[in-house]
Amino acid sequence: MSTYNFDYLDELEAEAIHILREVAGQFEKPALLFSGGKDSITLVRLAEKAFRPGKFPFPLVHIDTGHNFEETITYRDQMIERIGEKLIIGSVQESIDQGKVVEQTGKNASRNALQTVTLLDTIAKYEFDACIGGARRDEEKARAKERIFSVRDEFGQWDPKRQRPELWNIYNGKIHKGENIRVFPISNWTELDVWNYIRREKIELPSIYFSHEREVITRNGQLMAASPFLNMDEEDVVERKQVRFRTVGDMSCTAAVESDAFLIDDIISEISASKISERGARLDDKVSEAAMEDRKKGGYF
Repeated sequence: MSTYNFDYLDELEAEAIHILREVAGQFEKPALLFSGGKDSITLVRLAEKAFRPGKFPFPLVHIDTGHNFEETITYRDQMIERIGEKLIIGSVQESIDQGKVVEQTGKNASRNALQTVTLLDTIAKYEFDACIGGARRDEEKARAKERIFSVRDEFGQWDPKRQRPELWNIYNGKIHKGENIRVFPISNWTELDVWNYIRREKIELPSIYFSHEREVITRNGQLMAASPFLNMDEEDVVERKQVRFRTVGDMSCTAAVESDAFLIDDIISEISASKISERGARLDDKVSEAAMEDRKKGGYF
């Protein structure tokens, strides 16, 4: 009799593939939200395992703030060419031009919050009934509250009191017209799980995840990449430091960490010793104690 040895990564992978196939089976127009970060890149690999040699039963959707890291956009375009899947881009700049959102002003202005409107418009335009994302429960306390199948009302809003039970890995995707489900296949993964899976699968990532020299300024105690998207003044001193990014988002709200981790093994060791979560480097989470939950209630992913 053959014996099969499954480690914890195999179990996490199997759960995620099962969830992706549930989405394909239960929904008519699903989509996979792709940010160019390590979690959404991991979802693409899981989708390949779930559906190859066929095509994905959903397009990839990127909500482009216009303030992304250049390395992320280059990676996105190269990956789409490699996997041959459909990419839909929702533009925050278009939302601004159409008067649907107003560009923030001030020293700490960011487009991160504006992308909620662009996301909801994109969902409505293409009539997506399920959106797959790479959020994980270990990232932030509001995300820890959320189910794997998370219902959003006709306005895209999340109500933490409307959580559905998910006993025995049974996922209820029933929704009314206008509602949609946000789906989180790697909800039970940790940051270390993702990195160990990336190492095992030999997944390529944008270069900003690895140590490199970059011009930065120190703002609110965080190292921010010096860029035209930051409203800098005479108080901002530009320095060159050896840094990397633990999370990828809008350049105006995503901070770097000083690091000499050039290899994945170095990153895994660094994360294992860290006492700060990866979203500790996201200034948009520090606006208030309930910043993430407030954004989710408004339609943020």
